[in-house]
Amino acid sequence: MSQNKRKQHSAQFKAKVALEAIKGEKTIAEIASHYSVHPTMIHNWKRQLLDGASELFERGAKSSAVEPETSAQVDELYRQIGKLQVERDFLANRSARLGLPTEKPW
Repeated sequence: MSQNKRKQHSAQFKAKVALEAIKGEKTIAEIASHYSVHPTMIHNWKRQLLDGASELFERGAKSSAVEPETSAQVDELYRQIGKLQVERDFLANRSARLGLPTEKPW
């Protein structure tokens, strides 16, 4: 016996169907019939689109295009900066206690 595989729809297809549902020109049943998908799926896609739309304006289009690897690199760099700042402050305090000059040569 062969099992039926679920059809996986592209993000573009989901957005197209969800936008059509939001427009309200056709009923959900009509849209479901036209695209051969279950009405529940259309409701889910519509809700996801509406929920995700606010995030677009919160983060801005530029930050949503940032890849996870880039985000991880930025986090690592911020961690290193923090560590270097702590080391600098520690050494500046020790230099001051020992009476060494604390002026920056650069």
